[in-house]
Amino acid sequence: MTYLVTGGAGFIGSHLVERLLQEGFEVVCLDSFDGSYDPALKRENIGTALDNPSFSLLEADLRQGFLLEGLFSKFDIDTVIHLAARTGESCSLKDPVGYGEVNVNGTAQLLECCRKFGVKNFVFASSAPVYGEGPKLPFAEDAESGVPLSPYAATKLAGEFLCQTYRRLCGMSVTCLRLFTVYGPRQRPKMAIRSFAEKMFKGEEITIFGDGSLRRDYVYIDDVIEGIISVLKKRFPFEVINLGSGRPVQISEVVSTLERKTTLKAKVEYLPPQPVEMEAIWADISKAERLLDYEPGVSFEEGVTRFVKWLTERQEPSALKVVAEEKKLSI
Repeated sequence: MTYLVTGGAGFIGSHLVERLLQEGFEVVCLDSFDGSYDPALKRENIGTALDNPSFSLLEADLRQGFLLEGLFSKFDIDTVIHLAARTGESCSLKDPVGYGEVNVNGTAQLLECCRKFGVKNFVFASSAPVYGEGPKLPFAEDAESGVPLSPYAATKLAGEFLCQTYRRLCGMSVTCLRLFTVYGPRQRPKMAIRSFAEKMFKGEEITIFGDGSLRRDYVYIDDVIEGIISVLKKRFPFEVINLGSGRPVQISEVVSTLERKTTLKAKVEYLPPQPVEMEAIWADISKAERLLDYEPGVSFEEGVTRFVKWLTERQEPSALKVVAEEKKLSI
């Protein structure tokens, strides 16, 4: 069986690629290496996969329909896991058209290829911000969504509707996974936990919008991968499912936890809240528990411990290089 993972060199994608290869599947990774963050980091993410004969990499943009068709012609793809997207709520305010082109038009191109080539199963990575402001907490999948607060959130909601439309058009199995705040090793550099930790290591100031009371549902990468694998095994006609931890954490608690785990004191600058920020994001995971036997097993405390260990080990080579250079200069 061959899986296509779009955005497969990214944070979640690279972990999923590794898991699928470990289970003996053929995996095709499509990634644009678009510069949303350092492409060298993404190549590092898939470093171990590159040596696996069951792994193929196509560097391409989702909007390049002729390349997509060539890929589907070459590989007998059974399942697509569509993780590729332009991400970030505040960043989407600066380029709403670009977000629409990639997240909506790109998804439509991909779904159309799936229709033409008879793909049987499609998994779409949606996002918690589709709930907008309004639904009661915790967010349940059958809640009436509020108005999305950012172009990014609107594009993800549009993607869900496209998935539902193509389910009706061609009958393939479709699951939309509403991912909450995923963290862990390889997390994107701009996301809060990694950004905060790296600035703390450098002695730089971190920025918090608001007073630190915003709550986010942080879910560790290993738990999310287990959820995705369960979806791939079960295959639903059409479902929308939350993948979170069910345990919201205040931003101020994120900082204090990082301080404990790094033994460093954070320098914090507080700025006014951003208009795209939701007050609280909190997943009702009862549907995932029922349909996927989903059971997040990594607590926030343990997840941050693992993340800081990974980040510290990553920092060591450069730190040792600095020491070596200092010694060299002193000779």
